[in-house]
Amino acid sequence: MDTIMDTAARQYIALAGIIVVLNIALQQLQAQMPTIGKEHTRPQALQYQGVALVADLHNRYRILANEPYWRQGNYECTLDAYIPRYAVQPVPTVIMIHGGGWVSGTKEIAQMHIIPYLAMGFAVVNVGYRLGHIAPAPAAVEDIRAALRWIGRNSKTYMLDTAALIVTGHSAGGHLALLAGMLPPNSEFDRASVMDARPPRIAAIINWFGITDVTDQIDGGEHVREYAVRWFGREQNRELARRISPLTYVRKGLPPILTIHGNADSVVPYSHAMRLHEALAAAGASHRLYTIPRGGHGGFSIEETVKAYMVIQEFLQQHHLLSKP
Repeated sequence: MDTIMDTAARQYIALAGIIVVLNIALQQLQAQMPTIGKEHTRPQALQYQGVALVADLHNRYRILANEPYWRQGNYECTLDAYIPRYAVQPVPTVIMIHGGGWVSGTKEIAQMHIIPYLAMGFAVVNVGYRLGHIAPAPAAVEDIRAALRWIGRNSKTYMLDTAALIVTGHSAGGHLALLAGMLPPNSEFDRASVMDARPPRIAAIINWFGITDVTDQIDGGEHVREYAVRWFGREQNRELARRISPLTYVRKGLPPILTIHGNADSVVPYSHAMRLHEALAAAGASHRLYTIPRGGHGGFSIEETVKAYMVIQEFLQQHHLLSKP
């Protein structure tokens, strides 16, 4: 478990993130905010509102930090859970998966991305997983499926609504989010104990510029990426790459999928989003593609980010998954 200082540090990190996404978060909290007088300048107002919002979130959430969810060999996979303190019924829950090309990054780099969901009233489970230098593909996929089982086992303890699970991630995290929701129950990548119940079903997927065809990135000519090759290690197994590609699992009856992708992405080509969009449409699956014009691999402007989260809110509301703070 983290120390008190670790938890305090998380709150300061959250404060910095809130300032960036304040326009999104305040949509949910305007009614609760004190009126700001005309004597305040805009920067002062933002600072005041940011402090008020972080205080509100601190009061409404507790953090279960570095909680083990399963062990493989000598490596213990952990997650952080942001739990509403005063929930009287199960709370819709967002599962956050960090990016980093499956070979770098930690769950902590996704902390900024969870802020809008906390402000919307969701519980959040921020998942870490084995990177390529610890275990090659498909270890990360197995870990995410094991994390789903942890949520299922602990849903009553922490008031997590397993009928309203939204999974999201950026880049490699988007790929893992797609597989979390698209793999069939008890797939070949479900390595958790046979004593566990099947993983809970995902209600919606929010995919930020995720890889949809892994084969394309290890054996796709101009689209080959060094991080993908590293994830597979010495053996570039094309058949395994196909089996861990979201495009392989497109079918009718999937959870609703929202994909957000810049059409100038030089890391994960925009074609990955388009091919998924077209395949889902052909299968009759519920989906939406939101394109950020001239957008790269993340690094979107504040205006572009705000618009994307407005689309997310609309998407969640359409599917009756929008929580209430």
